[in-house]
Amino acid sequence: MKKEDKAIIISKIADTLKEYSCFYLVETAGLNAERTSALRRACFKDDIKLMVVKNTLLHKALETIDGDFSEIYPALKESTSIMFANVGNAPAKLLKDFRKKDDVLPRLKAAYVEETVYVGEDQLDTLASIKSKNELIADVVALLQSPAKNVVSALQSGGNKLHGILETLSKKED
Repeated sequence: MKKEDKAIIISKIADTLKEYSCFYLVETAGLNAERTSALRRACFKDDIKLMVVKNTLLHKALETIDGDFSEIYPALKESTSIMFANVGNAPAKLLKDFRKKDDVLPRLKAAYVEETVYVGEDQLDTLASIKSKNELIADVVALLQSPAKNVVSALQSGGNKLHGILETLSKKED
């Protein structure tokens, strides 16, 4: 491969890294064609971009963008595929679901989620349990709504009691 071609590929990888908020490095080399196709379809359905890259080109692309990726470099061995996503836990959930049929592959090598590096297969459960930005916003909104709902509920129940008392008093006068 010519040096100019490598530079173009490195810049494309770097641009893609900047475009997404998180990425996962996975090993997919042992998958057969059918399982690889199924993984690509599942990624497309969940709005995850899957790309197979050379480790040296990915290493150089990571060096060109802002951030400390030194913890990820040791994971750049053997074949590597990158899963890009804007939802931090989406690739982890996809990998867990996908692996129900095949216990071994695809194997998580490392992940970069919300400026935090996770290295190793044992981090998959942790990554799958991380809440996404939208889930956290929904939790905060629910917490903020809870006191207001309690006040409205108390006022409504108090109004029913007051209405009952007034009705009883009006019938008593007759």
